[in-house]
Amino acid sequence: MTAVPPTGKIRVLVVDDSVVVRKMVSEVLSEDPAILVVGSAANGKIGLSKIPQVNPDLVTLDIEMPEMDGLATLAGIRKTWPRLPVIMFSTLTRRGAAATLDALALGANDYVTKPEHVENTAAAAQLLRRELIPRIKALCHRTTLQPAAGHSAVAAAMAATAAAAARAPAGVRPPSKAVEIVTIGVSTGGPNALATVIPSLPADFPVPVVIVQHMPPMFTRLLAERLASQSSIRVAEATEGAVLEPGLALIAPGDFHMLLRRDVRGVSVVLNQDPPENSCRPAVDVLFHSVARVYGASVLAVILTGMGQDGLHGCSRIREAGGQILVQDEATSVVWGMPGYVANAGLADAVLPIQEVAPAIVRRARERRAG
Repeated sequence: MTAVPPTGKIRVLVVDDSVVVRKMVSEVLSEDPAILVVGSAANGKIGLSKIPQVNPDLVTLDIEMPEMDGLATLAGIRKTWPRLPVIMFSTLTRRGAAATLDALALGANDYVTKPEHVENTAAAAQLLRRELIPRIKALCHRTTLQPAAGHSAVAAAMAATAAAAARAPAGVRPPSKAVEIVTIGVSTGGPNALATVIPSLPADFPVPVVIVQHMPPMFTRLLAERLASQSSIRVAEATEGAVLEPGLALIAPGDFHMLLRRDVRGVSVVLNQDPPENSCRPAVDVLFHSVARVYGASVLAVILTGMGQDGLHGCSRIREAGGQILVQDEATSVVWGMPGYVANAGLADAVLPIQEVAPAIVRRARERRAG
């Protein structure tokens, strides 16, 4: 019989075919007083059988496993437990990136890339603490009855989120200038959110689009390729010196900040590997500050689902410059961190469900243009 965990702990089931990875993940998670590892499994078939036994709040799921791989296991989870949060474990390879995007499309909530050198246990454990634990807490805060004792910061963040949901967005302001660029910041849950927004933009969309999605190298390239195959506008991973054009969406490459500059050719992309901001590279704030400098009041910024507060300072700068800001609402966000911070700060012109974001972008991008 499974022991009853202390009230408030997040119950996690670890599914991975590597005994070394299972042990490491379980030990790292068990260090956190808010998390209880309730079981582990060596493949998806065993994992599926354990879910009703241990009743987890979240499952970490390896993609490449024998007998039943992560994608087949995810499909089984979604069939019986459609709302159970799942974080995929993937490798930093093209195959791993493609499988991860498939998993996100099938309903995985988020992913973490595996440590490349598990024999370096200290470095691997630190990566898991930095990347996995915050995601678990972000995805499970709604299903945990109360934050564990002593976690006042978590309680404060939850209270701020609730207050943001009740607060009306900033007053609707007529744009001082026609929109000349759309800039999007997104993180956790982003590939699916982008797959809803970008393919809904028409082929004659009148302005360029620049995007920061928090993803590592290779993942951003495959994401751009997938969106391009689904969309009427052109979509590509940004390259140094690429010139912005109407109807072209550029995604910042993993591990590079993306900025814009204006010269005789028009506006083009600048990439660099300056230190991360908000623990991110690419960072939304870096792009948004740059866009505000180049375009001023002609910016339409969009913050979609994501963990943390990257984009908050950039939105403040865009607002000061006279630009417009849209954010995704809490109900349709995987994690209402990034959009929640912007909404709570009173910076948003509108807070919208994901299915209404693209129509709002198109409408605002076309306002004043005919005149």
